[in-house]
Amino acid sequence: MALIGYARVSTDGQNEARQMEAFKSLGVEKVFIDKQSGKDAVRPQLTAMREYVREGDTVIVTEYARLARSVRDLLNIVDELSAKGVQLISQKENFDTSTPQGKLMLTVFAGLAEFEREMILERQREGIAIAKAEGKYKGRQPLPFDEKEFKRECEKWVKGSQTAVDTMKKLGMKPNRFYRYAKKYGFNRVYA
Repeated sequence: MALIGYARVSTDGQNEARQMEAFKSLGVEKVFIDKQSGKDAVRPQLTAMREYVREGDTVIVTEYARLARSVRDLLNIVDELSAKGVQLISQKENFDTSTPQGKLMLTVFAGLAEFEREMILERQREGIAIAKAEGKYKGRQPLPFDEKEFKRECEKWVKGSQTAVDTMKKLGMKPNRFYRYAKKYGFNRVYA
């Protein structure tokens, strides 16, 4: 019987320290952490946690939204854990899936969270539509691009005097954008 923690933050830039502190105070023995959106249940550490847990274990999350964003995903995860004899405890909502009341509360809270998320997205879409109609919304602004500098730095890369990583750093570009432009302008590194 082990206490297993599952933590999730939406991006690499976010910090899971608050969740880790909660796990530490509860005596959690092992923690699985994902750094990506919870919009679906396909996450490497969530999968690893689901495979790791055994009968009698307890999975702890600081709030159910860390585990799943949709009611369907949350209930599927809970059903899978229950079938393995694993219970789920959410600190914030203070429910325990080993009880019928806990299962009911889980379903109600998950439904409310999904509803809230959908309402936020709807208001966002409406706000963007109004701003577009008023000419205030311009959309995502294009990133700056200096074609001459790009070609000059790519020449160095193709000749082998600097690496692709160094070229990207100098240009302030991420790999997908860098290689897209390299292809567009015909810069293909030839490897001997």
